[in-house]
Amino acid sequence: MIRGVDDADDAIADELIDHFVDLGYLDDAAFAEQLAMSAVERKGEGRRAVAETLRKRGIPRDIAEAALAELPDDDAERALEFARSKVRGVDGAEYDAALRRLAGQLARRGYPSSVALTAARTALEEAGIGRSRSFGRPSSGVRFTPDR
Repeated sequence: MIRGVDDADDAIADELIDHFVDLGYLDDAAFAEQLAMSAVERKGEGRRAVAETLRKRGIPRDIAEAALAELPDDDAERALEFARSKVRGVDGAEYDAALRRLAGQLARRGYPSSVALTAARTALEEAGIGRSRSFGRPSSGVRFTPDR
């Protein structure tokens, strides 16, 4: 940005950038770590969403991978915590619809599909929303009747 300013001297811009780097103001690794931890702790995002955030911010790939490696390996726990917090929002819906909604919310937060489905199923089960809430319809759509 400094170099793109009209009438800016390149030597002064380089000196200023070097000074900011020395002070730690321009540190991609620290910035990536801060962004990653914020996304995980405050927003409850999964690794995929964190990686996308780092990519959009222009963090070099090797630095982004290092920041992701430092994250706690608790995607399943965080996904379940998020699903528990959102399960009230799907109350009243049929089980399959509630499962799709919760799993979709988790997927948009960057959790892998297997983690999202497991967390959604567990949260629904804990909330007492089970397949019995499907209003008596068979889950497969196939109905068997006895022969007479």
